[in-house]
Amino acid sequence: MIYLLLYKFLDILFQGLYLALIVRVILSWVPHDPYHPIMNFIYRITDPILRPFQGIIPTGSIGIDLSPIFAFIAIGFVRKVIFQLLF
Repeated sequence: MIYLLLYKFLDILFQGLYLALIVRVILSWVPHDPYHPIMNFIYRITDPILRPFQGIIPTGSIGIDLSPIFAFIAIGFVRKVIFQLLF
């Protein structure tokens, strides 16, 4: 029973991270107020995830920020490792 609850909690946590990253990507395409409380929350969640990947390929060289793609791959890898170790 406790494993099922832990599994569900972790699954919801990872799905929330995926959703926050998707929202962040969509927000980069449209004008928005970064100081709005909801936007500020999205930035506070996603910045620590994206920041390590933003230096891998500089945005200026190709004009596209690929850090969300690397972040999705990293989150998927971490999720898979955690779920294999625990369950």
